[in-house]
Amino acid sequence: MKLAVVILALAMTGCASVADIEHTPPTMSVMSGKSPQEYADCFVARITDSRNPPQIEPHREGMRVIVPQKFTHGTPTAIVDIEKRSGGSSIKLFESGGNNPLRPKDIQHAVNACISGE
Repeated sequence: MKLAVVILALAMTGCASVADIEHTPPTMSVMSGKSPQEYADCFVARITDSRNPPQIEPHREGMRVIVPQKFTHGTPTAIVDIEKRSGGSSIKLFESGGNNPLRPKDIQHAVNACISGE
């Protein structure tokens, strides 16, 4: 029975593309005193403990970090847009299944941990 619930949950989340994820409302929207590069470096260092390395690419006035799913390689589960602002960065987190309370919280924890000058 538990296996059926897990399979159903995975089927409901599906395989989202970057375009699908970026058209969802942001799960988080925060500011940091770090530059986009400093913030991206911190986030990547924290997230690689629980996932495969994310893809980093230039985006607008900053960077975009595309985070893969935990168990499938190459399928995105979240996007972190980091844009340059005076005195730091603006960070927006977009997640596939962002309204699912049972989703892993490792991405949100990494986003929060890198906000301040840690």
